[in-house]
Amino acid sequence: MPSIDLTGKVAVVTGSGRGLGLAYAHALAAHGASVVVNDIDRAVAEQAVTSLTAAGGTAVAEVVPVGTAEAADRLVGRAVAEFGRLDILVTNAGILRDKVLWKMTDDDFDAVVTTHLRGTFTCARAAAVRMREQGEGGTLILVGSPAGQRGNFGQTNYSAAKAGIAAMARTWSMELARAGITVNAIVPVAATAMTETIPAFAPYIVALRQGEPLPGFLRKGHGFGTAEDCAAIVPFLASEHARTVTGQAIGIGGDKVALWSHPQETAAAYADGGWSAEALADVWPVSVGAAPQSVGIPAPEVPGS
Repeated sequence: MPSIDLTGKVAVVTGSGRGLGLAYAHALAAHGASVVVNDIDRAVAEQAVTSLTAAGGTAVAEVVPVGTAEAADRLVGRAVAEFGRLDILVTNAGILRDKVLWKMTDDDFDAVVTTHLRGTFTCARAAAVRMREQGEGGTLILVGSPAGQRGNFGQTNYSAAKAGIAAMARTWSMELARAGITVNAIVPVAATAMTETIPAFAPYIVALRQGEPLPGFLRKGHGFGTAEDCAAIVPFLASEHARTVTGQAIGIGGDKVALWSHPQETAAAYADGGWSAEALADVWPVSVGAAPQSVGIPAPEVPGS
């Protein structure tokens, strides 16, 4: 098995005070990277740094809400000031403001898009500037979601932001290729405070907190596990073994790792001279529309139910 050694590398992980972000930070530190932890709660951020250093890692905290260019500059600047460089960025910070469309306010929408989508953009831009100045390549790991791949009821803002993040990963992988900077979106599925808001998963997350293991049909069939189960993809993508992996959306969770397809045409029909509305109505049910695409995150099916 190949060895993954990130000694001498420096990472910024946004939203890494707890949950998935903290798991990513621990995975990077365990493989030798120095980590800038980020959270909006100073006590949480400092506790995360304590846990990393207690495990033998090197870490500092930068307390700032992501979204603005100033926040991004602070994070990149802290990495450079403390450790002299920046090699890895993981854009994990996120919030939820779930409501159905007709109840979602402008503030609900803007808050989620600012943190997830604008926060990813501003942090990636600042990191790309620094990595290009260093001239030694780098790694951008953008955190997506199944909601961004398939939509999710009550998550207009979150789904839109996560879909945008996957699109940015594909775009930036092209723009940054000559600089040797890889860009990928990861699509983690884990028992977290966010996924506990999905009714189908909630009972299993509650049971997990009470010490019960997640059942095999969830870990394998649905790729649903703990935050730690999702973390291995981060040091892998940051390593030399993944230098040719870029522009991808990679799902991970439980016992499963998967490659998501990019959106593409699944059926087509043609009419000489173009289409009329009547012709579309005639052809749709038996050609292009014969097998419509599904939407939403599939609920777990309990074996034997």
